[in-house]
Amino acid sequence: MDQSAKGRHDLDTALTGISGILVTPYDDAGEIAPDRLQPIIDRALGAGMHIPVVNGNTGEFYALTTDEACTMAREVAAMVGPRAPLLAGVGRGLRDACRLARASADAGAAALMIHQPPDPFVSPRGTVDYIRAISDASGGLPMMLYLRNDAIGTAAIADLCALPGVRGVKWATPNPLKLAEAKAACDPAIVWVGGLAEVWAPALYAVGARGFTSGLINIWPERSMAIHAALEAGDYPRANALIAEMRAFEDIRAEELNGTNVTGVKAALQATGMDCGPTRPPSAWPLTGDQSARMMAFLRKAGLA
Repeated sequence: MDQSAKGRHDLDTALTGISGILVTPYDDAGEIAPDRLQPIIDRALGAGMHIPVVNGNTGEFYALTTDEACTMAREVAAMVGPRAPLLAGVGRGLRDACRLARASADAGAAALMIHQPPDPFVSPRGTVDYIRAISDASGGLPMMLYLRNDAIGTAAIADLCALPGVRGVKWATPNPLKLAEAKAACDPAIVWVGGLAEVWAPALYAVGARGFTSGLINIWPERSMAIHAALEAGDYPRANALIAEMRAFEDIRAEELNGTNVTGVKAALQATGMDCGPTRPPSAWPLTGDQSARMMAFLRKAGLA
């Protein structure tokens, strides 16, 4: 196998594992503090996490300036080093996305995760041009599309997946049947990843997704790995039993219109001695009294606090 083919195989294999979405730590002054991630990254990689992700939504991508996102890409790439391929999120306006794509490539990212444009006037054919420009800016890094809204339709998804350099899709909508339809319409080489974390992983696996995104890896990577192993073995009863024991964590994250998604992770990190600071508005901070009590009950039952 030549080196380019080996690199493709290694990345594709990693993408079918756990994409660990890292938080963005802040210091007491509210500035980014990437060094606080080192023990989190070390533990997650030690547990077997397949591909860390910087500048994802659990990393508060939309709360960061482009300068901050570029810094996070560089710092996390250095912390991960050769231990795993790094997936770097890019997005926002075209020029910011291209600048971040260049910075991520220069930092050594193995691939880009393209956030679905949130512009209220986004068009499917405009998104094709957007992705092409990002690809050019990165020098041709492999790309994963991060799909949070499947209303663009199967034909548009197939057009995006047909672009050179697109290696897969992180499917983050609770529509397994639409995922199956999109998968059937695209090149079989495309990797479809469950983008709704552990709770949705069994349903998305059932229609052909492989691997899943995880915020849990920031505090309990061993459980994420166990769930992944069960799903890969086709042991859905075991996977569901393991998920049931961590579901309280995800239930808290889903509250307030998902506004506690990152809040829950950072609150758990604080409670377990790995303070990464608060979240930035408009994310909720801190957890309410009731949410905090339920989070502490979960952490104690899991043996994490």
